[in-house]
Amino acid sequence: MTPRARAVLFGLETALACGALTLAVITAIWRDWIEIVLGVDPDKHSGSLEWLIVVACLAIAAICGVAAQAQWRRLHPKQA
Repeated sequence: MTPRARAVLFGLETALACGALTLAVITAIWRDWIEIVLGVDPDKHSGSLEWLIVVACLAIAAICGVAAQAQWRRLHPKQA
């Protein structure tokens, strides 16, 4: 993989991690956004869907963050 491709992949992984983390925080703070934005109430106000979204987004953010860190290390290897 070329350094340019690694840099693009790093940027995508970082953006996805930041987006997922932002969505997790927004959902944890403002739980009714799904009902307001989509106009549906899939969990009948139990809050289970919101917590599922928070957990899933945190998992995605963690995975993408680790992947971005790996790309960063490949782009900037330690020089001996």
